[in-house]
Amino acid sequence: MLLMQFSEKTADFPGIDTWTADEVKAHIAFMVETNQQLAASGELVDAQGLAMPGTARIVRSRAGGDPVVTEGPFPETKEFLAGFWILECESPERAVELAARVSAAPGPGGAPLNMPIEVRQIMSGPPQEN
Repeated sequence: MLLMQFSEKTADFPGIDTWTADEVKAHIAFMVETNQQLAASGELVDAQGLAMPGTARIVRSRAGGDPVVTEGPFPETKEFLAGFWILECESPERAVELAARVSAAPGPGGAPLNMPIEVRQIMSGPPQEN
């Protein structure tokens, strides 16, 4: 799984809300092309961009009562997940190669963003008994 994480510390580029319309279009076109290439190679399982943190909700169950819902944005949160890819790769090295490609998505002026992309293996559970 490739996780596109952002924070004030790791984003050394202006927020997308300050980009020109052409810069946003170029960035999205890069992501669409990347997803098409991953689908063509058979490596893409799923990919999604996520809404901004202000739309997030943290939900906790509460014994004997309604769940507790906390709405974002969360001032104590310095990082947020912007999107993800679930890939079926032949090796960890291939996952790193793909993460590096995504990291270089274009930003303002077409310069590579060099975004931090976290690479994590998805765990599988024990075999199910029938």
